[in-house]
Amino acid sequence: MLNPRLQLLSEYPFDRLRALLGGIDPPSGMAPMVLSVGEPRHATPPLVHDVVSNNGDLWNRYPPVEGTAEFRSAAVGWLTRRYALPDHLLDADRHVLPVAGTREALFLLAAVAVPRSKVGRRPVVSMPNPFYHVYFGATLMSGAEPVYLPAARDTGFLPDLAAIDSATLERTAMMYLCSPANPQGAVADLAYLKYAVRLARRHDFVLAVDECYTEIYDRQPPPGALKACAALGGSTDNVVVFHSLSKRSSVPGLRSGFVAGDPRLIEAFRRLRSFGGATVPLPVLAAATALWRDDDHVEQNRALYRAKFDLAERSLGNRFGFFRPEGAFFLWLEVGDGEEAARALWAKSALRVLPGAYMAQPDAFGVNPGAPFVRVALIEDLASTEEALRRLLKVL
Repeated sequence: MLNPRLQLLSEYPFDRLRALLGGIDPPSGMAPMVLSVGEPRHATPPLVHDVVSNNGDLWNRYPPVEGTAEFRSAAVGWLTRRYALPDHLLDADRHVLPVAGTREALFLLAAVAVPRSKVGRRPVVSMPNPFYHVYFGATLMSGAEPVYLPAARDTGFLPDLAAIDSATLERTAMMYLCSPANPQGAVADLAYLKYAVRLARRHDFVLAVDECYTEIYDRQPPPGALKACAALGGSTDNVVVFHSLSKRSSVPGLRSGFVAGDPRLIEAFRRLRSFGGATVPLPVLAAATALWRDDDHVEQNRALYRAKFDLAERSLGNRFGFFRPEGAFFLWLEVGDGEEAARALWAKSALRVLPGAYMAQPDAFGVNPGAPFVRVALIEDLASTEEALRRLLKVL
Protein backbone atom coordinates (compact mmCIF):
# COMPACT_ATOMS: atom_id res chain seq x y z
CA MET A 1 0.00 0.00 0.00
CA LEU A 2 2.86 2.40 0.82
CA ASN A 3 6.09 2.80 -1.10
CA PRO A 4 8.55 0.52 0.72
CA ARG A 5 11.31 3.07 0.22
CA LEU A 6 9.61 5.19 2.87
CA GLN A 7 10.72 2.60 5.41
CA LEU A 8 14.33 3.39 4.54
CA LEU A 9 14.03 7.03 5.52
CA SER A 10 15.38 7.77 8.95
CA GLU A 11 13.20 9.95 11.11
CA TYR A 12 13.12 13.62 10.13
CA PRO A 13 15.70 15.53 12.26
CA PHE A 14 13.16 17.81 13.89
CA ASP A 15 10.83 14.90 14.68
CA ARG A 16 13.81 13.29 16.42
CA LEU A 17 14.45 16.50 18.31
CA ARG A 18 10.83 16.72 19.46
CA ALA A 19 11.05 13.13 20.70
CA LEU A 20 14.36 13.84 22.46
CA LEU A 21 13.00 16.86 24.32
CA GLY A 22 9.47 15.54 24.83
CA GLY A 23 8.51 15.57 28.48
CA ILE A 24 11.24 18.07 29.40
CA ASP A 25 9.86 21.40 30.55
CA PRO A 26 12.14 24.41 30.20
CA PRO A 27 12.58 26.63 33.27
CA SER A 28 9.47 28.61 34.13
CA GLY A 29 9.80 32.32 33.58
CA MET A 30 12.53 31.87 30.96
CA ALA A 31 11.45 32.62 27.38
CA PRO A 32 12.26 29.69 25.06
CA MET A 33 14.68 30.42 22.21
CA VAL A 34 14.49 28.14 19.17
CA LEU A 35 17.93 28.03 17.57
CA SER A 36 17.56 24.57 16.06
CA VAL A 37 16.05 25.66 12.73
CA GLY A 38 17.80 27.81 10.13
CA GLU A 39 14.85 30.19 9.87
CA PRO A 40 16.05 33.80 9.50
CA ARG A 41 14.32 36.23 11.86
CA HIS A 42 15.67 39.49 10.49
CA ALA A 43 13.14 42.08 9.32
CA THR A 44 11.54 41.48 5.93
CA PRO A 45 12.58 44.12 3.36
CA PRO A 46 9.69 46.64 3.08
CA LEU A 47 9.58 46.32 -0.71
CA VAL A 48 8.10 42.81 -0.35
CA HIS A 49 4.87 44.11 1.15
CA ASP A 50 4.63 46.92 -1.39
CA VAL A 51 5.22 44.77 -4.47
CA VAL A 52 2.88 41.97 -3.40
CA SER A 53 0.16 44.52 -2.66
CA ASN A 54 0.66 46.30 -5.98
CA ASN A 55 0.32 43.00 -7.84
CA GLY A 56 -2.76 41.81 -5.98
CA ASP A 57 -4.74 41.60 -9.20
CA LEU A 58 -2.62 38.58 -10.21
CA TRP A 59 -3.86 36.26 -7.46
CA ASN A 60 -6.65 35.07 -9.76
CA ARG A 61 -4.23 33.65 -12.35
CA TYR A 62 -2.45 30.29 -12.38
CA PRO A 63 1.30 30.90 -12.42
CA PRO A 64 3.22 29.16 -15.22
CA VAL A 65 5.86 26.58 -14.28
CA GLU A 66 8.57 28.65 -15.96
CA GLY A 67 7.54 31.78 -14.04
CA THR A 68 7.79 35.16 -15.71
CA ALA A 69 10.33 36.59 -18.13
CA GLU A 70 11.00 39.37 -15.61
CA PHE A 71 11.85 36.89 -12.84
CA ARG A 72 14.15 34.80 -15.03
CA SER A 73 15.87 37.95 -16.26
CA ALA A 74 16.37 39.17 -12.68
CA ALA A 75 17.82 35.80 -11.66
CA VAL A 76 20.27 35.80 -14.58
CA GLY A 77 21.14 39.42 -13.87
CA TRP A 78 21.92 38.63 -10.24
CA LEU A 79 23.99 35.53 -11.08
CA THR A 80 25.97 37.49 -13.67
CA ARG A 81 26.52 40.40 -11.27
CA ARG A 82 27.23 38.33 -8.17
CA TYR A 83 29.70 35.91 -9.76
CA ALA A 84 31.15 38.23 -12.43
CA LEU A 85 30.02 35.87 -15.18
CA PRO A 86 30.42 36.63 -18.88
CA ASP A 87 27.37 38.52 -20.12
CA HIS A 88 26.13 35.78 -22.43
CA LEU A 89 26.93 32.72 -20.34
CA LEU A 90 23.30 32.32 -19.22
CA ASP A 91 20.11 32.55 -21.26
CA ALA A 92 17.09 33.48 -19.14
CA ASP A 93 14.84 31.23 -21.21
CA ARG A 94 17.08 28.15 -21.15
CA HIS A 95 19.19 28.16 -18.02
CA VAL A 96 16.83 29.21 -15.20
CA LEU A 97 13.63 27.88 -13.61
CA PRO A 98 11.82 29.31 -10.56
CA VAL A 99 10.96 26.95 -7.71
CA ALA A 100 8.93 27.15 -4.51
CA GLY A 101 12.03 27.28 -2.32
CA THR A 102 15.12 25.16 -2.85
CA ARG A 103 14.11 22.29 -0.56
CA GLU A 104 11.49 21.08 -3.07
CA ALA A 105 13.93 21.46 -5.96
CA LEU A 106 16.80 19.67 -4.21
CA PHE A 107 14.45 16.78 -3.52
CA LEU A 108 12.77 16.55 -6.92
CA LEU A 109 15.92 16.87 -9.01
CA ALA A 110 16.86 13.28 -8.15
CA ALA A 111 13.80 12.09 -10.08
CA VAL A 112 15.33 13.69 -13.18
CA ALA A 113 19.01 12.96 -12.60
CA VAL A 114 19.02 9.38 -11.26
CA PRO A 115 18.48 6.54 -13.79
CA ARG A 116 17.39 3.05 -12.82
CA SER A 117 20.95 1.80 -13.28
CA LYS A 118 24.37 3.07 -14.23
CA VAL A 119 27.05 0.86 -15.75
CA GLY A 120 24.58 -1.96 -15.16
CA ARG A 121 24.44 -1.48 -11.40
CA ARG A 122 22.47 0.45 -8.80
CA PRO A 123 23.34 4.13 -9.18
CA VAL A 124 25.03 6.15 -6.46
CA VAL A 125 24.17 9.60 -5.12
CA SER A 126 26.92 11.04 -2.96
CA MET A 127 26.70 13.80 -0.38
CA PRO A 128 28.79 15.39 2.37
CA ASN A 129 28.55 13.87 5.84
CA PRO A 130 27.09 15.78 7.78
CA PHE A 131 24.45 16.95 5.29
CA TYR A 132 21.11 18.65 4.76
CA HIS A 133 18.53 15.89 5.30
CA VAL A 134 16.76 16.53 1.96
CA TYR A 135 19.75 15.10 0.05
CA PHE A 136 19.35 11.81 1.93
CA GLY A 137 15.59 11.63 1.40
CA ALA A 138 15.87 12.37 -2.31
CA THR A 139 18.53 9.69 -2.73
CA LEU A 140 16.54 6.92 -1.10
CA MET A 141 13.25 7.80 -2.80
CA SER A 142 15.02 7.75 -6.19
CA GLY A 143 16.23 4.20 -5.54
CA ALA A 144 19.92 5.17 -5.52
CA GLU A 145 22.54 4.09 -3.03
CA PRO A 146 23.65 6.94 -0.75
CA VAL A 147 27.40 7.38 -0.36
CA TYR A 148 28.49 9.63 2.50
CA LEU A 149 31.64 11.68 1.91
CA PRO A 150 33.40 12.64 5.17
CA ALA A 151 33.42 16.40 5.71
CA ALA A 152 35.25 16.81 9.01
CA ARG A 153 37.84 19.23 10.34
CA ASP A 154 40.74 17.32 8.75
CA THR A 155 39.29 17.92 5.26
CA GLY A 156 38.34 21.52 5.91
CA PHE A 157 34.70 20.48 6.50
CA LEU A 158 34.34 19.70 2.78
CA PRO A 159 34.49 16.27 1.13
CA ASP A 160 37.87 15.15 -0.20
CA LEU A 161 36.79 14.58 -3.79
CA ALA A 162 40.16 13.09 -4.75
CA ALA A 163 39.61 10.29 -2.23
CA ILE A 164 36.51 8.87 -3.96
CA ASP A 165 37.35 5.52 -5.53
CA SER A 166 36.90 5.01 -9.26
CA ALA A 167 34.29 2.24 -8.87
CA THR A 168 32.04 4.61 -6.92
CA LEU A 169 32.56 7.41 -9.42
CA GLU A 170 31.57 5.12 -12.30
CA ARG A 171 28.23 4.42 -10.57
CA THR A 172 27.61 8.01 -9.47
CA ALA A 173 24.50 9.57 -10.99
CA MET A 174 24.48 12.72 -8.86
CA MET A 175 26.64 14.45 -6.27
CA TYR A 176 25.28 17.00 -3.81
CA LEU A 177 27.64 19.69 -2.56
CA CYS A 178 26.79 22.63 -0.32
CA SER A 179 28.85 25.84 -0.18
CA PRO A 180 28.83 27.58 2.23
CA ALA A 181 28.29 24.28 3.98
CA ASN A 182 25.40 23.48 6.29
CA PRO A 183 26.23 23.05 9.19
CA GLN A 184 29.92 24.06 9.28
CA GLY A 185 29.97 27.15 7.06
CA ALA A 186 32.99 25.99 5.02
CA VAL A 187 33.38 27.54 1.57
CA ALA A 188 34.55 25.66 -1.52
CA ASP A 189 37.11 27.76 -3.37
CA LEU A 190 37.20 28.09 -7.14
CA ALA A 191 39.84 25.37 -7.59
CA TYR A 192 37.71 22.93 -5.60
CA LEU A 193 34.61 23.74 -7.66
CA LYS A 194 36.50 23.40 -10.95
CA TYR A 195 37.73 19.99 -9.83
CA ALA A 196 34.15 18.98 -8.97
CA VAL A 197 32.86 20.13 -12.38
CA ARG A 198 35.60 18.24 -14.21
CA LEU A 199 34.85 15.14 -12.15
CA ALA A 200 31.14 15.34 -13.01
CA ARG A 201 31.87 15.62 -16.72
CA ARG A 202 34.54 12.91 -16.73
CA HIS A 203 32.21 10.42 -15.03
CA ASP A 204 28.96 11.79 -16.48
CA PHE A 205 27.03 12.60 -13.33
CA VAL A 206 25.00 15.63 -12.24
CA LEU A 207 26.77 18.03 -9.90
CA ALA A 208 24.02 19.60 -7.76
CA VAL A 209 25.43 22.53 -5.79
CA ASP A 210 23.32 23.96 -2.98
CA GLU A 211 24.34 27.63 -2.76
CA CYS A 212 21.47 28.95 -0.68
CA TYR A 213 23.85 30.48 1.93
CA THR A 214 26.11 32.13 -0.62
CA GLU A 215 25.08 35.68 0.34
CA ILE A 216 25.69 35.09 4.06
CA TYR A 217 29.47 35.29 4.27
CA ASP A 218 32.04 36.71 6.63
CA ARG A 219 34.87 38.28 4.64
CA GLN A 220 35.00 37.14 1.01
CA PRO A 221 32.02 36.32 -1.26
CA PRO A 222 32.07 32.57 -1.96
CA PRO A 223 32.66 31.58 -5.57
CA GLY A 224 29.93 29.51 -7.17
CA ALA A 225 29.78 26.49 -9.44
CA LEU A 226 28.73 28.66 -12.40
CA LYS A 227 31.86 30.74 -11.88
CA ALA A 228 33.80 27.48 -12.16
CA CYS A 229 31.91 26.69 -15.39
CA ALA A 230 32.87 30.07 -16.79
CA ALA A 231 36.51 29.51 -15.86
CA LEU A 232 36.44 26.13 -17.64
CA GLY A 233 35.23 27.60 -20.92
CA GLY A 234 31.60 28.55 -20.39
CA SER A 235 29.64 25.32 -20.72
CA THR A 236 27.14 24.53 -17.94
CA ASP A 237 26.98 20.83 -18.85
CA ASN A 238 26.34 18.48 -15.89
CA VAL A 239 25.97 21.36 -13.41
CA VAL A 240 22.93 22.79 -11.66
CA VAL A 241 22.93 25.29 -8.80
CA PHE A 242 20.20 26.16 -6.29
CA HIS A 243 19.47 29.62 -4.90
CA SER A 244 16.84 30.92 -2.52
CA LEU A 245 15.67 34.22 -1.07
CA SER A 246 15.01 32.70 2.36
CA LYS A 247 18.48 33.41 3.75
CA ARG A 248 19.62 36.12 1.34
CA SER A 249 16.61 38.35 1.97
CA SER A 250 15.23 36.96 5.26
CA VAL A 251 11.94 35.86 3.65
CA PRO A 252 11.63 32.11 4.36
CA GLY A 253 7.84 32.40 4.19
CA LEU A 254 7.98 33.68 0.62
CA ARG A 255 9.05 30.20 -0.57
CA SER A 256 10.83 31.47 -3.64
CA GLY A 257 14.06 30.36 -5.27
CA PHE A 258 15.43 29.13 -8.56
CA VAL A 259 17.60 26.47 -10.16
CA ALA A 260 20.09 27.33 -12.87
CA GLY A 261 22.58 25.50 -15.06
CA ASP A 262 22.67 22.80 -17.73
CA PRO A 263 19.74 23.60 -20.09
CA ARG A 264 19.09 19.88 -20.69
CA LEU A 265 18.55 19.38 -16.97
CA ILE A 266 16.51 22.57 -16.66
CA GLU A 267 14.18 21.50 -19.47
CA ALA A 268 13.78 17.99 -18.03
CA PHE A 269 13.10 19.50 -14.62
CA ARG A 270 10.52 21.84 -16.15
CA ARG A 271 8.70 18.86 -17.65
CA LEU A 272 8.73 17.01 -14.33
CA ARG A 273 7.46 20.02 -12.42
CA SER A 274 4.66 20.48 -14.94
CA PHE A 275 3.18 17.30 -13.45
CA GLY A 276 3.92 17.67 -9.75
CA GLY A 277 5.85 20.80 -8.85
CA ALA A 278 4.46 23.67 -6.80
CA THR A 279 4.38 26.79 -8.96
CA VAL A 280 5.15 30.18 -7.44
CA PRO A 281 2.21 32.67 -7.37
CA LEU A 282 2.61 35.67 -9.64
CA PRO A 283 2.52 38.32 -6.86
CA VAL A 284 5.28 36.35 -5.08
CA LEU A 285 7.29 36.17 -8.30
CA ALA A 286 6.95 39.94 -8.65
CA ALA A 287 8.30 40.46 -5.12
CA ALA A 288 11.10 37.94 -5.75
CA THR A 289 12.02 39.75 -8.96
CA ALA A 290 12.41 43.00 -7.03
CA LEU A 291 14.52 41.30 -4.35
CA TRP A 292 16.93 39.72 -6.83
CA ARG A 293 17.40 43.14 -8.41
CA ASP A 294 18.28 44.82 -5.10
CA ASP A 295 21.59 44.25 -3.31
CA ASP A 296 21.44 46.97 -0.64
CA HIS A 297 19.19 45.05 1.75
CA VAL A 298 21.49 42.03 1.41
CA GLU A 299 24.53 43.94 2.63
CA GLN A 300 22.55 45.17 5.64
CA ASN A 301 21.46 41.61 6.35
CA ARG A 302 25.03 40.33 6.05
CA ALA A 303 26.30 43.01 8.45
CA LEU A 304 23.89 41.76 11.14
CA TYR A 305 25.26 38.23 10.85
CA ARG A 306 28.84 39.50 11.02
CA ALA A 307 28.03 41.35 14.22
CA LYS A 308 26.62 38.15 15.71
CA PHE A 309 29.73 36.19 14.80
CA ASP A 310 31.84 38.94 16.37
CA LEU A 311 29.81 38.43 19.53
CA ALA A 312 30.14 34.64 19.37
CA GLU A 313 33.90 34.91 18.90
CA ARG A 314 34.23 37.17 21.94
CA SER A 315 31.94 34.99 24.04
CA LEU A 316 33.23 31.54 23.14
CA GLY A 317 36.89 32.10 22.37
CA ASN A 318 38.39 28.68 21.70
CA ARG A 319 35.86 26.74 23.78
CA PHE A 320 33.84 23.88 22.25
CA GLY A 321 36.09 23.86 19.20
CA PHE A 322 34.71 27.23 18.14
CA PHE A 323 35.82 28.48 14.75
CA ARG A 324 34.52 31.46 12.84
CA PRO A 325 32.76 30.07 9.76
CA GLU A 326 33.40 31.55 6.35
CA GLY A 327 29.70 31.57 5.53
CA ALA A 328 26.13 30.68 6.57
CA PHE A 329 24.88 31.49 10.09
CA PHE A 330 25.50 28.39 12.22
CA LEU A 331 27.80 27.54 15.08
CA TRP A 332 29.05 23.94 14.93
CA LEU A 333 30.10 23.33 18.52
CA GLU A 334 31.90 20.26 19.81
CA VAL A 335 30.28 19.46 23.15
CA GLY A 336 31.11 15.78 23.67
CA ASP A 337 27.59 14.38 23.31
CA GLY A 338 25.23 16.45 21.16
CA GLU A 339 22.03 14.81 22.40
CA GLU A 340 23.00 15.18 26.06
CA ALA A 341 23.93 18.83 25.50
CA ALA A 342 20.64 19.51 23.67
CA ARG A 343 18.66 18.05 26.55
CA ALA A 344 20.62 20.04 29.12
CA LEU A 345 20.30 23.30 27.20
CA TRP A 346 16.52 22.89 26.91
CA ALA A 347 16.00 21.76 30.50
CA LYS A 348 18.24 24.37 32.12
CA SER A 349 18.20 27.38 29.79
CA ALA A 350 15.21 27.01 27.40
CA LEU A 351 17.60 26.88 24.42
CA ARG A 352 16.58 24.57 21.60
CA VAL A 353 19.53 23.41 19.47
CA LEU A 354 19.97 20.53 17.02
CA PRO A 355 22.18 17.53 17.90
CA GLY A 356 24.79 17.07 15.19
CA ALA A 357 24.06 13.35 14.97
CA TYR A 358 20.69 14.18 13.41
CA MET A 359 22.50 15.69 10.40
CA ALA A 360 24.82 12.76 9.69
CA GLN A 361 25.00 9.04 9.09
CA PRO A 362 27.42 6.57 10.71
CA ASP A 363 30.65 5.94 8.81
CA ALA A 364 32.12 2.57 7.83
CA PHE A 365 33.18 2.03 11.45
CA GLY A 366 29.71 2.78 12.82
CA VAL A 367 30.73 6.19 14.14
CA ASN A 368 28.36 9.11 13.56
CA PRO A 369 30.63 12.10 12.81
CA GLY A 370 28.02 14.56 14.00
CA ALA A 371 27.48 12.93 17.41
CA PRO A 372 29.88 15.17 19.39
CA PHE A 373 28.35 18.38 18.00
CA VAL A 374 25.36 20.66 18.25
CA ARG A 375 24.25 23.11 15.58
CA VAL A 376 23.22 26.53 16.82
CA ALA A 377 21.50 28.89 14.36
CA LEU A 378 22.31 32.57 14.97
CA ILE A 379 18.99 33.77 13.61
CA GLU A 380 17.80 36.14 16.35
CA ASP A 381 18.64 39.82 16.78
CA LEU A 382 21.93 40.85 18.41
CA ALA A 383 20.53 41.28 21.94
CA SER A 384 18.77 37.92 21.81
CA THR A 385 21.92 36.25 20.46
CA GLU A 386 23.93 37.70 23.35
CA GLU A 387 21.38 36.29 25.80
CA ALA A 388 21.44 32.90 24.05
CA LEU A 389 25.23 32.69 24.25
CA ARG A 390 25.15 33.67 27.92
CA ARG A 391 22.69 30.86 28.65
CA LEU A 392 24.67 28.38 26.58
CA LEU A 393 27.90 29.11 28.41
CA LYS A 394 26.22 28.89 31.80
CA VAL A 395 24.99 25.35 31.03
CA LEU A 396 27.91 23.94 29.04
